[in-house]
Amino acid sequence: MITEKEPDAGLAARIPGSKSLTNRLLLLAAAADGTSTVRAPLVSEDTVAFREALGACGLTVRSGPRDEFWEVTGTGRGPTGSARPWCADAGTAARFLPPFAATGHGTFLFDGSSQLRARPQRPLIDALRALGADLDPGPGNGLPLLIRARGLTGGELTVDSSLSSQYLSGLLMAAPLMRDGLRIRTGSLVSRPYVDMTLALMRRFGARVEESDDGTLHVAPRPYDAADVVVEPDASSASYIFAAAAVTGTTVTVPGLGTDSLQGDLRFVDVLRQAGAEVRVGRTAATVTGTGRLRGGFSVDMGEISDTFMTLAAIAPLADAPITIRGIAHARLKESDRVAAVAANLRACGIETSDGPDRITVHPGVPRPARVACRRDHRIAMSFSVLGLAVPGTITLDDPSCVAKTFPEFHDEMRRLFTGYALASSTSG
Repeated sequence: MITEKEPDAGLAARIPGSKSLTNRLLLLAAAADGTSTVRAPLVSEDTVAFREALGACGLTVRSGPRDEFWEVTGTGRGPTGSARPWCADAGTAARFLPPFAATGHGTFLFDGSSQLRARPQRPLIDALRALGADLDPGPGNGLPLLIRARGLTGGELTVDSSLSSQYLSGLLMAAPLMRDGLRIRTGSLVSRPYVDMTLALMRRFGARVEESDDGTLHVAPRPYDAADVVVEPDASSASYIFAAAAVTGTTVTVPGLGTDSLQGDLRFVDVLRQAGAEVRVGRTAATVTGTGRLRGGFSVDMGEISDTFMTLAAIAPLADAPITIRGIAHARLKESDRVAAVAANLRACGIETSDGPDRITVHPGVPRPARVACRRDHRIAMSFSVLGLAVPGTITLDDPSCVAKTFPEFHDEMRRLFTGYALASSTSG
């Protein structure tokens, strides 16, 4: 990532807190001994679902005025009792909370929406079984998932993280609560930056974690310490604002996202730089300026920042040559098959695309009017909103409100920052 002096302000975007950070912090605070404060949390469907699932497990989460902070009172151990946590659409809840529950004592039945039930859970279930957990999964080794918890001893484990890093993060965060701690070999791993984020936050709460030369992670048993942590703006959500700046020739700064960020998705600005935008990243802010043209003719591996691949794919028709995005096979297993969803929507716009198991190639073209099928996927809606801003009157969304999953004020913020943005009002009916 390019680093320079602090960027000039330009238009200052208001990006909500990181979902990835908020939900990890909620889990770590719940596992800590004492009361922790999570400041500037993301308040969205996914984080509220996570918070309410913790409440169902008997944890106390108190809101400050206007949700400026959340206070979580932990006990230094896993939950106890009997509960039916509802995860809604939140994949992080379905993958972080079961290992935490398994370290406690009681009966926990995790369930979620039909969309979440369809998402894979097998690597997590296999790992929990290997650790001795007593559980009954639903059809296809997914939700609903019943855990009869009596604590976990820990030990050694190999985790398949080729589909999602969330399985590994969930097990790592529960590891200090296991009687003997945990040694995890990861094998194939996607989205390594998210695992690095997990490890950094665990250490912030006092965990002792070491990594061997062969990649094995060693987590010592010890209670987490309570902590007071501020949530960064969400880098994945910022990608849409940065992309909009790049394609409209404006300058936008996101305060709070800088060189010390824990979020790998900030590296999306480097991809925009490759596509011709001007990028400046300082210690406390990042700025993107559009230069009037979008360059193509390159191939980029976005496997480690796959939540932002759709942002690039949606604006790729505006480039002067094809763009190929690689390393995104695991994006087919998210809220939707995101590779197929992007390709189908681009073709509906008259844009030539080709895709394979782990790639998509987008060719230059003039989008024709189309109604984008969001598939209840917030990232599809936000990505194609940027294309609609660049080519006014072209894009409508069949489900504009699905952005509430992570960025409830998305349409309002786009309208505030960029003249002519009208997608929210044109599709709200």
